[in-house]
Amino acid sequence: MRSPDNALEVDQLTRTFDVSAPWLNRVLERKPKRYLRAVQDVTFTVGRGKCLALVGESGCGKSTVARLVTGLYAPTEGSIVFAPDRNGAPMEAQMIFQDPHASLNPRWRVGDIIAEPIREFGLRDSDEATNARVAEVLKIVGLSPDDAGRYPHEFSGGQRQRISIARALASEPEFLVCDEPTSALDVSVQAQILNLMRRLQDELGLTYLFISHNLAVVRHMADRIAVMYLGRIVEEAETEALFANPQHPYTRLLLQTIPDVRAPNRTRALMGGEPPSPLNPPAGCAFHPRCPMATERCGREAPSVRPRPEGGRVACHYAGDSL
Repeated sequence: MRSPDNALEVDQLTRTFDVSAPWLNRVLERKPKRYLRAVQDVTFTVGRGKCLALVGESGCGKSTVARLVTGLYAPTEGSIVFAPDRNGAPMEAQMIFQDPHASLNPRWRVGDIIAEPIREFGLRDSDEATNARVAEVLKIVGLSPDDAGRYPHEFSGGQRQRISIARALASEPEFLVCDEPTSALDVSVQAQILNLMRRLQDELGLTYLFISHNLAVVRHMADRIAVMYLGRIVEEAETEALFANPQHPYTRLLLQTIPDVRAPNRTRALMGGEPPSPLNPPAGCAFHPRCPMATERCGREAPSVRPRPEGGRVACHYAGDSL
């Protein structure tokens, strides 16, 4: 760790939430405190100008990681270290949220929404300079400067997400955390937003932590992929290496869910059952209750992390074996 080539270094990150019943209920019903470990021992790095994608089912902890990285949650254990920016201070991170309708204040005009981070950080000396910056970022994301006087409800879903991106860019960050930024959009609009984000990455030298459950989207965006299951990273590798030769059974089952027009009726292994509750995780390997390759060893012994053949890492006793 601590490489000058890395924009972000996360080491042994853990976040635990107290989900206990109120004190009086616990006393009367004689219930103990309950804790939910949403993220456990997560370690990864994001190279400068690169995109790392965190993928997995709903509830696996990927959005919690996003909120930890941006400071919305404080870590219970572990460290989050950003590289220095152009001025020597820790690199600034901004977040693009999943639902643009919920993340934009409906009572504010678009210009005020985008100008808020500029004013809060004191990035411009006057209202004229702030308004000029607002117009600039609106142009960058493909909107008109005249749109600054309109309200969010006057825009389509794709346009609202462009406004969210403009707000994130307004404070001139070098690192963006994208929490499923296209999942609330139509498929045709998703492609436009993804192409916009790729263009902005190339033009502005941005670094992305991209959260998604859509593996087709991830393949288009990411340089590396980390697969999460029940709060842990179970496999990480370069994007094409992961798609070409997935090692963990969970990764292979996820990849089989991607539609293939050349073989729509292909035989696919089934993933059994529902994800276990993080309040009561299974012993041993967390994936073993649903894994088609599980043995008795998987139920009693947690797998250690080991290197993948083409680089990266995987946590499975039988990585690479046939399903």
